[in-house]
Amino acid sequence: MTKSELINRVAERLPYLTRKDAEIIVNTIFDSMVDALVQGDRIEIRGFGSFKVKHRTNREGRNPKTGGAVRIPAKHMPFFKIGKELYERINGGDPSIAAGPSGGDA
Repeated sequence: MTKSELINRVAERLPYLTRKDAEIIVNTIFDSMVDALVQGDRIEIRGFGSFKVKHRTNREGRNPKTGGAVRIPAKHMPFFKIGKELYERINGGDPSIAAGPSGGDA
């Protein structure tokens, strides 16, 4: 689903709003989420999941073409952890099983 499709869906479900109003609502939500993450806050949407920013330290990687060492600088990365209710709607099971290597809290 694209942002435009989401805006259209909001406008369809709320017929008393114009498409422009729906666009303002969706943009306000996304802008608020981005602002919270930039400030280092955690975002939790019950039944859906949570977002937070994780710090990745600098490390040494490999250039896949040459095999040579490459320095990868430290950075902050957004991280999403699926909520139990969403996981169960998608898979019908325990969300800790699907955590995998990137699903845990590092």
